[in-house]
Amino acid sequence: MESRLRVQGNPIQPMLVTFPFGLFVCAAVFDLADVAGGPAFFGEVGYWTAVAALVAAALATVAGMVDLWDVRAGGFRRTAVMFNLANAAMAALFLLSCLMRAHAPQRGATGLELAVELLALATGSVGVWLGARLMRQLDRGRAAEPSGFEAFGDIPGATVEISRPPA
Repeated sequence: MESRLRVQGNPIQPMLVTFPFGLFVCAAVFDLADVAGGPAFFGEVGYWTAVAALVAAALATVAGMVDLWDVRAGGFRRTAVMFNLANAAMAALFLLSCLMRAHAPQRGATGLELAVELLALATGSVGVWLGARLMRQLDRGRAAEPSGFEAFGDIPGATVEISRPPA
């Protein structure tokens, strides 16, 4: 599978997926501190961190859908679809958490919202596992391909001579 969205030859979607997952983890940590009795601003920071993660997740989802467009049916496609679904489910659960507390004055988290976020992170962990599986499958496919200068094959009329200077 070759990605349509690339930065310097590397697919962009695996890079984008790390941002929402990391931000979701940070949001849950802030919310845990808020629920555990920390200062009220922890809940506010957790809320806005989750909102930033949702924006990043939307970008990663768009990139994932573009990449999925050309994948042929089979085991690789099933894994890619499950990977994208796990990431979308994680984002949906965090969206639910954000919507539940959007109108609260301090936007602090409750135990229920924290539980939803922890469930979302468990779902996202499955997505991380599936993403690692996809990368291993891609690496196996690339191992058979030539890399470096061997990929160019024989170039007609090109000869390389290496001579040593006289001693």
